Amino acid sequence: MVVRLLTVKRIKRGDNVLVLLGKDQGKSGVVLRVLTKENRVLVEGVNKVKRHIGKKVTGSEGTILEIPKPIDISNVALICPNCKKPTRVSFKIAGKEKARVCKKCRKEITEKEIRK
Repeated sequence: MVVRLLTVKRIKRGDNVLVLLGKDQGKSGVVLRVLTKENRVLVEGVNKVKRHIGKKVTGSEGTILEIPKPIDISNVALICPNCKKPTRVSFKIAGKEKARVCKKCRKEITEKEIRK
């Protein structure tokens, strides 16, 4: 199995993304964690798996938990905070700073806009 590493982070923690492929296609959520070595992202409310836990582990009755599992980073698209559309990301280098840019509206994607 060949694992390709992302040298640049096009999607970061806290970004709002849209799922393009898989059982949760069309759903959107916030990125909770980016696993760069595995090329995967953990998205809130997407790709949930049921985990059965017995009463030996919990101490009382057995329960069923829904745990989110990571999905491949190529199966998600960033939702631009400016134009509110799923888009690809390019980079603009100005001096020593490197900024992410939306491919559709050509505006910079800043951390302040994402946190809103």
